[in-house]
Amino acid sequence: MPLDKGTCLRYYKRKDIQELILQFSQDKEVAARYNQGFGKRPDTLHYPRDILELAKRGMTSLHVSEEHWDDPMQLKGSPQKKKLQEMRTGWDLILDIDCAQVEYSKISANLIIRFLLHCGVKDVTAKFSGNKGFHIAVPFEAFPKEVNGVETRLLFPDAARKIAAYIKDNIEDELEKQILESEGNSFQTIKEKTGVEESKLIYYKKGPMGNRVAKLNVDSFLEIDTILIASRHLYRMPYSLHEKSGLISIPIPINSTLKFEKPMAHPDKFIAPLAPFLDRTCESGATATSLLQRSLDYETKSKEKERFTELSDSLKQKKEKDYEEVEITSALQEEFFPPCIKLILNGLEDGKKRAVFSLINFLGKLGWTKFAIKQYLLEWNKKNPEPLREGYILGQLAHFNPKETKLPPNCANEGYYPALQVCKPDNLCSKINNPVNYSIIKYKKHLEQKDWEEKQKAKEEAKLRRQKLKEEKEAKRGEELKKEKEEREEKEKSN
Repeated sequence: MPLDKGTCLRYYKRKDIQELILQFSQDKEVAARYNQGFGKRPDTLHYPRDILELAKRGMTSLHVSEEHWDDPMQLKGSPQKKKLQEMRTGWDLILDIDCAQVEYSKISANLIIRFLLHCGVKDVTAKFSGNKGFHIAVPFEAFPKEVNGVETRLLFPDAARKIAAYIKDNIEDELEKQILESEGNSFQTIKEKTGVEESKLIYYKKGPMGNRVAKLNVDSFLEIDTILIASRHLYRMPYSLHEKSGLISIPIPINSTLKFEKPMAHPDKFIAPLAPFLDRTCESGATATSLLQRSLDYETKSKEKERFTELSDSLKQKKEKDYEEVEITSALQEEFFPPCIKLILNGLEDGKKRAVFSLINFLGKLGWTKFAIKQYLLEWNKKNPEPLREGYILGQLAHFNPKETKLPPNCANEGYYPALQVCKPDNLCSKINNPVNYSIIKYKKHLEQKDWEEKQKAKEEAKLRRQKLKEEKEAKRGEELKKEKEEREEKEKSN
């Protein structure tokens, strides 16, 4: 049920909804989303009526920062890291579970909650993301004021990322087991539901008898996001609507995640809160102390998985993605870039670091050399109202290898192009899920057009050659006929 303005107005004009949303905005940066794009940043909410006024202007959802700020409005102009550290008064741990199959997301959410409780964390809360995922939260008040002599507020985002990685590694085996069991141990069923290729879905480990044992690669279809735990990253505010589903991002009891059904989040069915989210009373004190300390001391397990496939050499050589089907002989230029990348290149007020990450991988996939990318980004940086430090860009490129480039974030990744307000799709955008695919398809069409034009030119030239030969033949035949006529006339005169 995609959102329309009428639905949003009916929902956001409710006084109870306005009050519920407002309580989550205190000391937080807030951003309004208007279907495809975000409004100005930074922004804040002060009164319940602010929410209705935004809805009247077309607001579809509200997003809020993981971090607490002394004054969120002072974030304007992307302050440097040192300034951000001074302004930050705290941060909440928000674990974002994302999977196309909501049933698998429920299993993951339940395991994360159980693990947090096992670690002694008593102030765990959860909410439905509004579409297919869940957000698991621990408030800043549950963490100690400092750890290892350093203020906890200064440890964001590194500490939050380490906690997420620690949790992810510890539930990995059980998550794989429970998802498989939920599908009757059928890899085929999971493959059909997720649409993931078998070579990516299944990997093999050595069994106790030296035999190969098939294992499920959960990472290929379910993500517990650690990359988007970043300074000034926003997530969907509790009780906010979701643009794609039209459902509420509703808090749910932590012991009911497996029983949750999406119709429970329909705006017409919402009467009163089912559970709190980010309860800051924390009556038991800093119950997340042990979790934080363990995570900081933890070294993430190696994710290297030995894979054995039965693919023949010919299948191994087969190109798996559209962008690999076209050989790029020279770096693709701006004429082939998608709208989002072109808008980034105009310069940004916010989100420049995310833009650098996207641009490096995007350009690397389009055949640009490391030196060319460096020069290009340094020139682009001059267009930003408040440029990044040159050292930051050079640092991001230090270990970059164009031959090992990964794809930039997908179009649907809300933390990037929509959040940067550069997602302005054209007709081609509906056919792709990554900016690189856009450029490759456009380049492929360019090559096809060029090939067609060359063929047309060759046909035209061949036609002209045939016409010329025909004219030459006709001229020659005319000369021959003329000569024959003159010879006949000479003969007649002689006789």
